[in-house]
Amino acid sequence: MRKKARAAPASGLAGSLWREVLAEPGRLPESLASFALRHLGPGAGAAVARLRAAHPEADAADLRALVVVRGRRAVVSEGAFVGGPFLFLIPFAFCGALLSQARTVLELAAAEGRDTTDPERAAALLFLQGVYGDTTAARAALEAHGSRPRAPNGSGHLAVLRDLISRMARLLGLITADDGAGRLVRVGRWGLLLVVFLVGLVAPLVWLPYMAVSYRRATTELTDRATVFYVGSPDPRSPRGVRIDPATAMAGLRALGSLLVPLVAVFLVIVTDTRIAGGRWPLVGILLTAGCLVTGGAWLWRHWRRHRTL
Repeated sequence: MRKKARAAPASGLAGSLWREVLAEPGRLPESLASFALRHLGPGAGAAVARLRAAHPEADAADLRALVVVRGRRAVVSEGAFVGGPFLFLIPFAFCGALLSQARTVLELAAAEGRDTTDPERAAALLFLQGVYGDTTAARAALEAHGSRPRAPNGSGHLAVLRDLISRMARLLGLITADDGAGRLVRVGRWGLLLVVFLVGLVAPLVWLPYMAVSYRRATTELTDRATVFYVGSPDPRSPRGVRIDPATAMAGLRALGSLLVPLVAVFLVIVTDTRIAGGRWPLVGILLTAGCLVTGGAWLWRHWRRHRTL
């Protein structure tokens, strides 16, 4: 039952956060920070207390490592909704991942004895996300955000939705304006993203390992900054590196399986010389679309069912 209390917040609150940021898309970071403080702050301190009680032998560094591992796993799980044919789920996936990241930062603060309901935690979150250069500016922005009347929801246009999703991806750390990489590396990253997107249109689960690695990297960078902020120095025992955990490996196997489905379907059409409307390609298109929806839908159903039974 405790696992359910730990896993449910991001999943259950993603829709509420999405409605709140959609009402005022230009204030996404401030809305997220305020929302996280209100809904996740009270539980973050209690979660760390339970973790400390369950591991009485753990010192401060060990406790932070446990928080990071658990938080990173939650971020990857919440972001796993992102799939090729299910583009309408991207906003909810990003909201869930953002909330899981915020929860992890709050728990790191709690591990250092900070009050996770203090408004200063929201200002610190904005600073750690790189939205503001210091907590003073972040605090002022939050105060202005709280005192402003909410703007009417006129954000139904596709351009506004696209901009909001892009801002969420940047806030998550999935894309950065300039991380010091050379032009060839940046071109390679965007090329890989394009390839994964195109392949994901017919084999949706190829998104799983790609996004798992991206979320893992971005969350590790955020927790590193949070550790420096709250502890004063990087934690040498903080989990990092390029090790592939079992969940990521399983995501890779599922991605391979989803890729085999359309390949086998196309192979059978060619070998059997089956035609429809006088040609092979209409049938290939139907099979690819059906295979994509069935594969992605089966995984999505299994994912939702697993969340309900946690």
